[in-house]
Amino acid sequence: QLQASGGGLVQAGGSLRLSCAASGRTFSNYVIGWFRQAPGEERDFVSAIIWNDGTTHYSDSVKGRFTSSRDSAKNTVYLQMNSLKPEDTAVYYCAAAYYSPYLDILLVTAYNYWGQGTQVTVSS
Repeated sequence: QLQASGGGLVQAGGSLRLSCAASGRTFSNYVIGWFRQAPGEERDFVSAIIWNDGTTHYSDSVKGRFTSSRDSAKNTVYLQMNSLKPEDTAVYYCAAAYYSPYLDILLVTAYNYWGQGTQVTVSS
């Protein structure tokens, strides 16, 4: 089970840090992705981190502003979001999949486990 937290209301230019914690399993050998979904829109890829080696991937829209990291001791993945823009407003989901180099980690369908989502609202 994944638990996402850390969302909230922030002004444009501000920062938030999202957390994704796993209960009942370790993230070892998994890739953990962040996706977001705005009202009326599809769920889009934001970021992913490969747990074993820390390799990260970002969408072009967040590259340079968002950073994904992991804490092995806490079995938690973080998404640090800086320089937030109103267009970042969405429900953010974390998801996990057993990692394979053949897995297209940008796809929603690649992930087996999903958290409940946390709302991020950026005001202008």
